[in-house]
Amino acid sequence: MMFRQAVGVAAGATLLLLLAPSAVALSAPSDEVTVDPTGTVAADGTVTLSGTYRCTGASGPVLVSSSVAQDDPQVNQGIGGTVALCDGAEHRWTNSEKRAPDTLKPGAAHVQATILELSASGLPLPSFHAIRDQDIKLVQG
Repeated sequence: MMFRQAVGVAAGATLLLLLAPSAVALSAPSDEVTVDPTGTVAADGTVTLSGTYRCTGASGPVLVSSSVAQDDPQVNQGIGGTVALCDGAEHRWTNSEKRAPDTLKPGAAHVQATILELSASGLPLPSFHAIRDQDIKLVQG
């Protein structure tokens, strides 16, 4: 249950980021998230995105969240969240989420990946370590 709540908070924080990017402060400049140039969409609607991340200096739980938009750039589909380890080393992330069939289809898409830390005490407020916007290709998987 805690993981689902954390993913929900991450999704909400990502929405906040999309609505007010100028109000977001990022952590250390060495923190980075990448997105692989190809993602997959299965016949049952499961979308899988992946990439790498590196982060340091976290005191609370950290997630790599991702969303994808296709056709209408104003409609983003949240695609899972991966628990991140902020030890300064490069790690792989993979997020998958099942959507209704034909919600997303093979072809061009836009992905946003975010390294998001939740404060360790009190209300879990988001702190963004890194953000990446990238055009990718979804292929049948």
